[in-house]
Amino acid sequence: MHLADLLTLGARPAAGLLLALTDRCPLACAHCSTASTMDSAQSPGEPFRRLVHSFEPDCRPELILMSGGEPLLRPGLVADLTAAAARAGTGAALLSGMFFARGGAGLPPAIRRAVAGLAHFAASLDAQHEREVGRAEVFGALTAVLDLVPAVSLHVTAPPGAGPDPYVDGLVADVRRRFGARVPMLVSAVRPTGRARGLLPAPGPGRTDPGPCEFAHWPLVDQDGTVLACTRQSLLRDGGPPHLILGHAARDSWRTLAARTLGDPLLRSVRTLGPVGTRQRHGPPDAPGCAPDACRSCLALTPATAARAAAVLATPAGQRMERAVLALTAARAPRRLAAARGALPGYADLVELGWAG
Repeated sequence: MHLADLLTLGARPAAGLLLALTDRCPLACAHCSTASTMDSAQSPGEPFRRLVHSFEPDCRPELILMSGGEPLLRPGLVADLTAAAARAGTGAALLSGMFFARGGAGLPPAIRRAVAGLAHFAASLDAQHEREVGRAEVFGALTAVLDLVPAVSLHVTAPPGAGPDPYVDGLVADVRRRFGARVPMLVSAVRPTGRARGLLPAPGPGRTDPGPCEFAHWPLVDQDGTVLACTRQSLLRDGGPPHLILGHAARDSWRTLAARTLGDPLLRSVRTLGPVGTRQRHGPPDAPGCAPDACRSCLALTPATAARAAAVLATPAGQRMERAVLALTAARAPRRLAAARGALPGYADLVELGWAG
């Protein structure tokens, strides 16, 4: 599955499932969004296995995307989940920090077995990662991965900014020289979460109204098995409101979680109007003097808001609006989807390298 196809799939609610298999990572990248270390939390793998085994041919996500921390610290779990998903017809993708490439070691046997069944392999590589794993080492490991996996991409982060970034420009040139168009790239801005808070100035208020929220499209299973309705994992680490907690992988099936993802009126309204639009239309009101902010607006939604949103979405006009917004989102080109999700200006087209369309 090409990176562009993965982005397109991400525009469809409940078309995929994110699995944060661990918070642990052997790297110490200064911009790590989860502040991962080898002492970070890691729960038993059984809830993940149980949930993926609940997939059925007529009720399954099209893709599972495994991340962490570093998911390949658990290569046996990755291989098990990939195989179980495949039995139901679900593909598997993975995002790695490439710790195993240090020293030019190539692919250790356990890593080779873990990645062999993937539909997509994504590697993180940027200025911070290169202090942990060298560019040549990552390129060497990716060359081996390309013999095993049909699609590979690079995920690159850079400081926020509107102009060209010299580091990114040099990296893109090197990738093109080494791999041609075989390795597309998603270049996005570092977010002020985890250890990255120490690199960036304190964030100001978010965009007043960014519109429909795609962070509510796919559920995310956190490392402890809690299933979140929002993929902004750091936002909910200390608990969240009930409408953003879908259940738990140890007790809920995919059929149940998908029904909650698709049916919850607040999530439907957030995907249609956006968090700010939902709050402005259905309440509660903003505090006096406070500019609306998407994430804070979403966290402030209440059961009373849900009841009012449900009433609107039950009308023919509400249903037409919901269908129209989702159709417009799904019809956008991958480069536009990437830009909407934070790809840096001038680099969004890199997600379509080598894409057949």
